[in-house]
Amino acid sequence: MNFYSNVDGYDQSAIKTSKVVNTDVLVVGAGNAGMMAAAAAKEKNVDVTLIEKEKTINLMRVGIASVGSNAQKRAGTVINKEDLVESLASFSQHNVDERLLKTWADNSGESVNWLEDNILKPNGAHFRSEPDAMVTGKSYVGFPTENDPTIDDKSFVSYGDWFVKYQEEHGIKMLYQTSLVSLIKEDDVVTGAIVKDIAKDEFYKIRAKKGVILTTGGYSANKTLLKEWDPLALKKNVYNDSPRSNGAGITAALNLGAIKDEEPAESIFDRGLVPVGTNTEDMYYQTSTYDNWLWIGSYPFLKVNLRGERFSNESVPYQFIVNAASKEPGYLYAMIWDDNYANQLEKLHMLGCARFGFPGYMSNKQDFINDTENYIKKGLVVKADTIQELAKKLGLPVKAVEQTVGNNNASVVANYDHEFGKEPYRITPIEKAPYYGCILGGRILCTLDGLRVNTKMEVLDQNFLPIKHLYAGGNDSGGFFWGSYNDRVPGLASSHAQTFGRIAGKNAASN
Repeated sequence: MNFYSNVDGYDQSAIKTSKVVNTDVLVVGAGNAGMMAAAAAKEKNVDVTLIEKEKTINLMRVGIASVGSNAQKRAGTVINKEDLVESLASFSQHNVDERLLKTWADNSGESVNWLEDNILKPNGAHFRSEPDAMVTGKSYVGFPTENDPTIDDKSFVSYGDWFVKYQEEHGIKMLYQTSLVSLIKEDDVVTGAIVKDIAKDEFYKIRAKKGVILTTGGYSANKTLLKEWDPLALKKNVYNDSPRSNGAGITAALNLGAIKDEEPAESIFDRGLVPVGTNTEDMYYQTSTYDNWLWIGSYPFLKVNLRGERFSNESVPYQFIVNAASKEPGYLYAMIWDDNYANQLEKLHMLGCARFGFPGYMSNKQDFINDTENYIKKGLVVKADTIQELAKKLGLPVKAVEQTVGNNNASVVANYDHEFGKEPYRITPIEKAPYYGCILGGRILCTLDGLRVNTKMEVLDQNFLPIKHLYAGGNDSGGFFWGSYNDRVPGLASSHAQTFGRIAGKNAASN
């Protein structure tokens, strides 16, 4: 068994603890899973302590998937649960625990309902069911799973502050700037953790009578762990959008004999703008503010490799174009479009967060234009009067780009993509100057391979037996995803975190 040093580099043998704090349930990490776990545990009338190494809770996600939520019932949104579970399993080539998929499907509606009843409604908000799951390609089945928190049914509403207020009003002890150092295991039972008060530079013990729940959010910020568990991620991705996720929860459990998924899983967005000439192996920029994020990067405009050649159907789930580019020279790719692009956006009919208008994040055509113009000013999107000039500015072979653009325009006329089969309505012409282009790479939102758990969210040991009083939720828990994230089930990652966090909280408190 490998032993993992504390992610912050502490010599655990030399640590001296100053005090002992007692609780019933300890939750480690105040994100989507942790906030739900703490609330669920507190409903069982036990003492709950929630620690978070940062000064604030993590971002509470807005588009949340479910099957059979009250919002979906109000809207008449019907999803065949068995079809959805089998689709998710098939998407992962059954490299998942299908019992966990079913557990999510059976409990996701209740989790969304709890959030609506206890957090949204008291503050004048509610969930809106998004019924649109239209995907015209035969290869990717879509499901109308998304629930969007809103007040006016026209825009998202943030509910993180409301959730913090709920925790405080219900007696949950929230300790910020408190990081996990290691777990404590005595007589085969996890009894608590050694933590660090970062502000005071002080180590102490938290005794947890009923259980510890790990919800620290995966390991995408830890390059050492990525090199060991998901080395290709460091080549595919030029940005990490979850700088909090250092793998502390996963490594602490592994040091007690836990097991994790043996193959990587991740959620990647195709919106990572980089300067021309970037070497992806030299860049892994950590950002919590989505720096250099191009919204139209997810749109199916013409995309070419660094040799100026088209290499994939652009009309695929977000992550797939990044996967395809990882098989090309340099791992990065270019996107090329013309001055009529803003008039094409709505008809391209994107789903999820890239959608034109609510429940996407860009409400209208002008928002997309403003976003693009911002990156022209920064020099990350280039503009030219001819295709030849554009190719030179992008550092691409001119003749290859001219040929590729010519083939694209011929496909528009033929109303048929003879190269990769992109839907005709998503083949857009490149003929109106000025022309635009940029270099794109992946930006990893999170890792999704985590600790193996059972349907109670108990962490499993090397004999696939539960480690007593140790639970995991969110991206610290595994068995649910494999390879790439399925964005044709909108809101799945956030719902997985919240639903499994809630299950973990209930079960830990019931010991």
